[in-house]
Amino acid sequence: MALSERIDADIKEAMKSGQKLRLETLRMLKSALKYKQIEAGAQLAEDDVIAVVGTLCKQRRDSIEQFRKAGREDLAKKEEDELGILAAYLPKQLTAEELAPMIDEAIKNSGAAGPQDLGKVMKLIMPKVKGAVDGKLLNEKIREKLASLGGPK
Repeated sequence: MALSERIDADIKEAMKSGQKLRLETLRMLKSALKYKQIEAGAQLAEDDVIAVVGTLCKQRRDSIEQFRKAGREDLAKKEEDELGILAAYLPKQLTAEELAPMIDEAIKNSGAAGPQDLGKVMKLIMPKVKGAVDGKLLNEKIREKLASLGGPK
């Protein structure tokens, strides 16, 4: 079953079971997918659907961080609940341990010598891990690894 079909089926299921937050979140996702489809002018491929879900998850993470800074735990909780619903449509997320060898390989293949080569490494590794890791986490892990190599910052 394609991801967009699964989302449609889950919307129907949420309606039948009366899961209000899940229904609102999935409708918002469906709307974002429709906008992306109109923008592209064609049916969305599976990778495009995953990219839209990833973008919405990133927005939720950023909102959670901002709400916590502002002391709005109630809004942060709602965003966390939405994030949990959306994350179910992403591929299995990679752990830091699973990322380490991929980062090492990308650094070796790019010839990176220090933190100034972050872009080279990101360009090599992103297509391999798209949707399977939070970009912020990946960036952080690569920066740590490159900093241990030395070189100018």
